[in-house]
Amino acid sequence: MGKADLQLHSDLGDGLNSPEEILHAAEAAGLDVIALTDHDDIRGSFLLRDLAAKRRSMVVVATGIEVTTRAGHLLALFVEDEIPMFRPLAETVTAIHRAGGIAIVPHPLSYLTFSIGERALRTLAVGGDGRSFVDGIEVRNPSYAGRVRGERARWLNEHVLRVAETGSSDAHHAKLVGTAWTEFPGDDVNALRTAILARTTRAHGRTWTLGEHLDGVAKQQWRSMVRDPYKRARRRIRRTKKPA
Repeated sequence: MGKADLQLHSDLGDGLNSPEEILHAAEAAGLDVIALTDHDDIRGSFLLRDLAAKRRSMVVVATGIEVTTRAGHLLALFVEDEIPMFRPLAETVTAIHRAGGIAIVPHPLSYLTFSIGERALRTLAVGGDGRSFVDGIEVRNPSYAGRVRGERARWLNEHVLRVAETGSSDAHHAKLVGTAWTEFPGDDVNALRTAILARTTRAHGRTWTLGEHLDGVAKQQWRSMVRDPYKRARRRIRRTKKPA
């Protein structure tokens, strides 16, 4: 059985460590697959994939990004381009699928971070078609934000959504990489993708201590709330600005 950590953040976004440090931590944790999912910026994911290939690392990198939708954050895995932000949830899921990706709901239902709520997920389950329905939901997240509604999210998946369950560390610090993971048959990205679509994944992991939560939290929150939104806004302006 393979182990995958599907939500990691680097210092190219609001994380505290470089992609190289994240890769080293993943190797030390014995992970088979990882995904770097910086907020609305896929460039770090490509950098990490290239780095792993050059090092001939035993850890395989799946491309990823944490997309900001109007309903909350959403992971887009196995994509090769950024997914537009601030769109409706169903529209974003459809865009991910059209790009050949898989949509995973991170830290679902949480009121401690910008998360997709139960009502939005129920609406997708009732009214959405296959293109606009999520492929998985994170039921194991070791942070307080991820744990606060974890049991309800698990119940919702078992009784309503019935999609693949995943576990991710949501690590913004390299030493927390691999503290939660997704178990799947196989050991590479193709096997992981197949397992998610077949709903044969299982979520595992431990919870973080208070000290692990507080380590570097001020710097991380400043990046998350101030620096990164400014950077993303500037990128959006540059990308949408027409040549004179």
